[in-house]
Amino acid sequence: MDIVVLDASTYGEGINLDIFKKFGSVTFYETTPASLTFERIKDADIVITNKVVIDKTILEKSPKLKLICVGATGMNNIDLSYAKEKNVEVKNVSGYSTHSVVQHTLSMVLYLASHSCYFDEYVKSREWQKSEIFTHLGRSFFEIKDKSWGIIGLGAIGKEVASVASALGATIQYYSTSGDNKNSTQYNHVELETLLKTSDIISIHSPLNEKTKNLINSKNLKFLKSGAILINVGRGGIINENDLALALDSSKIYAGLDVLEHEPMKENHPLLNIKDSERLYITPHIAWTSIEARQTLIASIAKNIELFLKKD
Repeated sequence: MDIVVLDASTYGEGINLDIFKKFGSVTFYETTPASLTFERIKDADIVITNKVVIDKTILEKSPKLKLICVGATGMNNIDLSYAKEKNVEVKNVSGYSTHSVVQHTLSMVLYLASHSCYFDEYVKSREWQKSEIFTHLGRSFFEIKDKSWGIIGLGAIGKEVASVASALGATIQYYSTSGDNKNSTQYNHVELETLLKTSDIISIHSPLNEKTKNLINSKNLKFLKSGAILINVGRGGIINENDLALALDSSKIYAGLDVLEHEPMKENHPLLNIKDSERLYITPHIAWTSIEARQTLIASIAKNIELFLKKD
C-alpha cells in the first residue's frame, strides 16, 4: 500500500506516526496547501488527513485511492457522497478526545469564574506586596455549587461535562440542537431561550450544521444573565463572533472560546478589540489535544487501516 499523510504537523510533537509504516510505504507531509493536494495523493492507496480538503475534483482524478482516514471526528472536509460513488471508503475516529475536551471545558469555566487572569496579574505586578492585609478581595468569584449549568448538545462530551458539573454541585439543564435527544431521564431538557435566560454557565458541545450555524447571536445573547459564562468547545460558527464582541462590550458576560469560525484566527478580529479583555478567554483549538487523546487518535487511525486491509 502507498500511504500519504497530508498534515502530520497537526498531530503534534511527541506523537510517533511510524506505526503506519507497517501497512506499506508512507510519505509524510507536515502541511499540505490546497494547490498541492492532488499532486501528493494521485498515486496513493490510502490517505490520512486531519483538515486537508479532499473534494470531488480531487477524488475523480485519484483512481488508485481506496481509503481516506480522517484524523478527527468531523468529516466535512471530505466529499462523502462522491467518495461513496467512487467506492472510496472514508473512516473517522470518534470518542478519542472526550476526556480532554471535558477537562478543557472545566478549565475554561474555572479560569473565568475565578477571575484567574486578574489575580495572576495582581501578584505578578507586585501589587500584593504593597497590601496591608494577607489577602486581596479586588474581585468576587462564585462557586459552581448550586449554580445552573446549561449544556447545548448532550452527546458523549456533553454528558460527560454534565457528570463533572453535577459532581461540583451544579444543576444541569440542556438543549438538544438536533431535536433527537430531548428525553434524558437524568437532566431537564429546555428550549434554547430558557437555557440562555436561566443558566449561570453555558457550554456548547454540538456539531456545526445548518441548525447550529450562528445559533448564538445578537438576538439571544441579550438573554444571558449578568455575570453568565459562555463556553464554546464545539465548533466555530455556532456563535456569531461579531455579535459576541458587541455583547461583551455592552453587557457583563464572560466568554471562553476554543474554536473560531476561521482558524487560525484572522488579523484584526473583533474579539481582540473588546474593552475588557479579562472577560474573554480564547485558546487555539486545543481542547482535543491532550497527549493521551492524540496517542489514542493515531492508534485508532491505524486500527481503521488494519480493519480495512483485512476486509480486502
